[in-house]
Amino acid sequence: MSFIKIGINLSSNFINSLPLLFSPVKRLSKKRKIHDYSHLVWGKDYVFESLNDGTEAQMTGMGKGIKPRDYIILQRGFETYRYRVEQIDYYSDPSDMWMALLKRESI
Repeated sequence: MSFIKIGINLSSNFINSLPLLFSPVKRLSKKRKIHDYSHLVWGKDYVFESLNDGTEAQMTGMGKGIKPRDYIILQRGFETYRYRVEQIDYYSDPSDMWMALLKRESI
């Protein structure tokens, strides 16, 4: 009789945990945002300094909601570049101004 109780308890625990198996993990489900700065003007709307032969960069710009691992799209002439935000620090005033360390990625 106790074997049947244990079996029922185990199966009910398994059934109760099924939603956890099929629900997406929050950390994995967060999407990286893409911030398109290609229409903005270098030196006017943002400041961009290339580092390490262009594979990394430091950028100062404005805009809310940019986080590490997000992407920033830039255009210089006819070339379009995608950079991943490695680090970002927001200024206190104005609160939407930031400085970020970027790493170039292929598009």
